[in-house]
Amino acid sequence: MRTREGGLIGAVDEAAVIARVRAGEAEAYAELVRAHTGMAIRAAVAFGAGSDAEDVVQCAFFKAYQSLGSFRDGAAFRPWLLRIVVNETRNTLRSAVRLRSATGREAALLEAEPLIPDAADPAVAALEGERRALLRDALGKLSEEHRLVVTYRYLLDMDEAETAEALGWPRGTVKSRLNRGLKKLGRLMPSPDGRGGGDDA
Repeated sequence: MRTREGGLIGAVDEAAVIARVRAGEAEAYAELVRAHTGMAIRAAVAFGAGSDAEDVVQCAFFKAYQSLGSFRDGAAFRPWLLRIVVNETRNTLRSAVRLRSATGREAALLEAEPLIPDAADPAVAALEGERRALLRDALGKLSEEHRLVVTYRYLLDMDEAETAEALGWPRGTVKSRLNRGLKKLGRLMPSPDGRGGGDDA
């Protein structure tokens, strides 16, 4: 670990930097960031962050900064930071898996043709297939966050709490994004008389 002057930072100096940050000198935190960035990126890569390593480390440093108030005096900063980096890497990997899984399920749900009973009216079946195609196209025009929340909540039939857990969002965020997503979807979908839904936003 090196200071701006090139000297090594010892545990006592780290403690002094942390004390300065806690005392309100937020810019002092940059010394810890400079000292530990290389190690943090190597750890993130080693635990599987790949090309997301820099983003993971940035989030980890931010979380560490927010948690400095609970950092135990006399403890070593590096192992504590590494735990945060590893947890953030795991969270990122889980989010990536959830996203790939959701995208795959969304595609399967939208592409799969429903079983239509032999007695069904062919005209009704054709209209239903057309509606599904229109829905697929409209969903594709939503932002990723709106597409995901609508898919989880309605296409995957998850309740609000499950949707929040699956996406890693607070329930309030799920509600607001779902509301906005459904409004946008409504504007993108044609009305029953065949005209556009009025995409005015």
